[in-house]
Amino acid sequence: MISRSLAALLVLVSIAGCSREATEEVTSETVVPVTAEAAAVGTIRATLTVTGTVTAAPGADLLVIAPEPARIAEIAHAEGDRVRRGDVLVRFEIPSYAADVATKRGEVTRAEARLQNARAAQTRAHDLFDRGIAARKEVEDADRELADAQAGVAESEATLAAAQTSAARATVRATFDGVVAKRTHNPGDSVEAAAGDPVLRVVDPKRLEVTASIPVADVQRIATGAAAQLASPSGGAAATLKVVSRPAAVDANTATAPIRLAFTVPTPIPIGAPVQLTIDAEEHRDVVLVPAAAVTHEGEEAAVFVVNGEKAERRVVMLGITNEEHAEIRSGIKAGEAVIVTGQAGLPDGAAITLAKPEPAQ
Repeated sequence: MISRSLAALLVLVSIAGCSREATEEVTSETVVPVTAEAAAVGTIRATLTVTGTVTAAPGADLLVIAPEPARIAEIAHAEGDRVRRGDVLVRFEIPSYAADVATKRGEVTRAEARLQNARAAQTRAHDLFDRGIAARKEVEDADRELADAQAGVAESEATLAAAQTSAARATVRATFDGVVAKRTHNPGDSVEAAAGDPVLRVVDPKRLEVTASIPVADVQRIATGAAAQLASPSGGAAATLKVVSRPAAVDANTATAPIRLAFTVPTPIPIGAPVQLTIDAEEHRDVVLVPAAAVTHEGEEAAVFVVNGEKAERRVVMLGITNEEHAEIRSGIKAGEAVIVTGQAGLPDGAAITLAKPEPAQ
């Protein structure tokens, strides 16, 4: 009787075990809806995003500094005024200049008087010599004195011209049409002859540039004439620039190198304003491109999911140039293969998928 009960119990346990195994084997695989796009052959250009500062172009920035410690006698324009080439900007009162010119003018007068006397003496000596009264040595001495007097006049006139040139520095004129960007002094102020104590700054707003620093490793990626875009701070249309200067050689010990970019059309941005630029770099043609959204990253490894029937196949790829829209695939994907653009986040290799229609763009 006991053996029959035990046998029955064993049968029930066996049946229960079989039921559990059957339940575990029945699993439902989730099908993930995704959207896909075919990899295509196309052209892609690399870009560099850098920061820079708005500056005036060479020759479009005039900083007025006293030629030596002086007093300001006149400032003809206020900050914000427009000036024309040749307009008087600042007159400095420098007594030493006027005194020097007066001294040199006196030297010219004395030299000219000596020259007149030397000419008269030479004429008299030659006349006496012709009449046999004067000796030849007296004639030679008179000729030598005349030559020395002529040289003295030329020398004194040269020193007077130099003094007048220096004195002219007391009046500063505009060298181009522009705008007074900064005025730091008023008439009557005493100023030093130093860049740290400027009087006026005049710039040409039509000739502005951006000076930017780029990593040394990227210098060779940028060519003179390359286009660049500057986003408008007010949210308007982006300004267009072009690279006008880049260093031909850079010091490997430095981290960055400067480049200059000119605006293609005048842009009302204040000098000294910090800006962010996107500069065109190298371009690759006839390469395999996929949407940038299709690329997933795990550590340093990049991968793309390819539609393989009703499964998602994970492919490790080697990337080239990437931008906001596309990624260049150097290996791992061929043109024409459908790559998953949305729905691949967290997707395992070999997962079941179904292609969904992409949502219309808003």
